[in-house]
Amino acid sequence: RACPSQPPMAPPNAPPPEAVDLVEYLNEAWTPYHAVLASCKRLMAAGFEEISERDSWSDSLRPGGKYFFTRNMSAVCAFAVGKKHKPGSGFVIIGAHTDSPCPKLKPVSAVKKGGFLGVGVQTYGGGLWHTWFDRDLSVAGRVLLRRGKNKGRTSHELVRVARPIIRIPTLAIHLDRNVNTEGFKLNTETHLAPLLSTAIKGELEAETSGGKAEEDEKKKEKKKPAHHPLLLAVLAEELDCDPGEIVDFELEVCDTQPSVIGGAAREFIYSGRLDNLASSFCALKALLDAGGGGSLANETGVRMIALFDNEEVGSDSTAGAGGTVVADALRRAINALRGDSKAEGLFERTARNSFLVSADMAHALHPNYMDKHESNHQPKMHKGVVVKHNANQRYATTAVTATLFRECAALAEVPTQDFVVRNDMGCGSTIGPILATNLGIRTVDVGVPQLSMHSIREMCGTEDIDICARHFTAFFDNFAEVDSKMDDVDA
Repeated sequence: RACPSQPPMAPPNAPPPEAVDLVEYLNEAWTPYHAVLASCKRLMAAGFEEISERDSWSDSLRPGGKYFFTRNMSAVCAFAVGKKHKPGSGFVIIGAHTDSPCPKLKPVSAVKKGGFLGVGVQTYGGGLWHTWFDRDLSVAGRVLLRRGKNKGRTSHELVRVARPIIRIPTLAIHLDRNVNTEGFKLNTETHLAPLLSTAIKGELEAETSGGKAEEDEKKKEKKKPAHHPLLLAVLAEELDCDPGEIVDFELEVCDTQPSVIGGAAREFIYSGRLDNLASSFCALKALLDAGGGGSLANETGVRMIALFDNEEVGSDSTAGAGGTVVADALRRAINALRGDSKAEGLFERTARNSFLVSADMAHALHPNYMDKHESNHQPKMHKGVVVKHNANQRYATTAVTATLFRECAALAEVPTQDFVVRNDMGCGSTIGPILATNLGIRTVDVGVPQLSMHSIREMCGTEDIDICARHFTAFFDNFAEVDSKMDDVDA
């Protein structure tokens, strides 16, 4: 029987350009190091000047200037000083993080068993580790090199092997008959080691690609290598160096499948690392767009973003939110910009005039697990940035900070949502309470709603990236005005 004729459907709308830009950013940012590099490129293209924490800032910083610095190459802090800056004026800050759960290579990664060469890994953060099985994987990160042409000087370079070189195969159902009824039972120590090659093929390949340094190694006393020569050969090929020039590395296992726009209506982003590179991207874009394309002509304060490492493991590191990145940046910028002011308590007064947005992805309502959300707090895609609340201070949001954040959005006609975790479920935390405690700055916790958080492949809405970027831009543009209309809540 012939199908009844249907009117032709209009093609799906093109996704917002902000979502397309985010996908490009994600495909560059396989690791925190690469995310910082991608951010720095965009900052420099927008006229930001790189400064070093090792140098004096007194002669560098000035009203109307734009600056950034990196720490450990896995965290970046950028700030733009208003042309009408006055000592004591507040900083308006957005903080996010660059790291995501993943397997990381062990210091001694060479594993050989069952006729295969494997790569020993340790789990970083709370990943959904079963999603890493049967994926086309590779490695990326930072490598320490001592190149001969550099006369023995040690350098660090970023590497990303684009082609799939490792894989974690699942056990066939024929050998695990109860997997669908009893669940996938994973031992992360014994089951999660990716396979690099068969032993015979791997050793033959290493012999033909090892180079002179490999020959020198064979002349030394034989001992078990820390890493398979084949892995070192692959890295050396990418870095255009000799395997023997590789001193050490910090490598992550990465999914090679590119981030994409998806969905029948082109309304989703399918990608790894949305938590929390989507927030990092929106913070960066807002800093570049605020003031109508980055203008600082009418700004009296300082706009800042801080993208930290190590949030997924508690933030306690030199590059994490529990470290001194923001505190050092604030204190040094305040001192460099104070001019002849010798006013007492300048740092503390500046802190009390400041405001921080802690941006980390939020849990969207899952249509197949709706009971996991409290009935009055069910964030949905395309409905606005989520303001997170928790009575036990797992989030730093208060009624005051939530109101200020919403009012900034309202002036730009941007929607917001609210989230509270169920009482019978645990609540995660963010960098918000850590920074609020350490800095004494008013803080709100917010995030873009997403599904599949901590999976190797997550998803969020394209419209939400546009909404978040506009909201963060409105925060930079409108906070001073909104704050001036609220009574001093400390009084």
